[in-house]
Amino acid sequence: MNKTAIFVDVQNIYYTCRQAYGRQFNYRKLWQLVSTENEIVQANAYAIARDDDQHHKFQTALNHIGFDIKLKPYIQRSDGSAKGDWDVGITIDVLEAAKNVDKVILLSGDGDFDLLLQKVIQKYKVTAEVYGVPGLTANSLIQSASMYHPIGSDLLL
Repeated sequence: MNKTAIFVDVQNIYYTCRQAYGRQFNYRKLWQLVSTENEIVQANAYAIARDDDQHHKFQTALNHIGFDIKLKPYIQRSDGSAKGDWDVGITIDVLEAAKNVDKVILLSGDGDFDLLLQKVIQKYKVTAEVYGVPGLTANSLIQSASMYHPIGSDLLL
């Protein structure tokens, strides 16, 4: 079995699944799918800390599945927009994990991660797989991955 690390850009997956399907992503189904052929040695879900019951229940559910939850404060800007970007944190963790695993799985559609995947494939000879919503996943990210898995109804609640 491949030693595998999973990294989830929670906000990206939430909003792209909601936009494309009006439904939520099924993290338990993903875990079952990945763990049938891989040994999951690390699984991080990167989210924004919001102090409400719905977010606490979601984080508890992810933790029960097996994910470590990494939270960043929710920052409301004076112009009304919000900030809560995990790109650098995800990048650092993927670079560290790639030294010790056979496979990296990234759940995101963010094209900013294309160079990261190219780097870990080249430097650490890992397989880098991406799960993302079709039409909302950057082509550069799909092309940089060893394998792309389109998120469809089989991975939704």
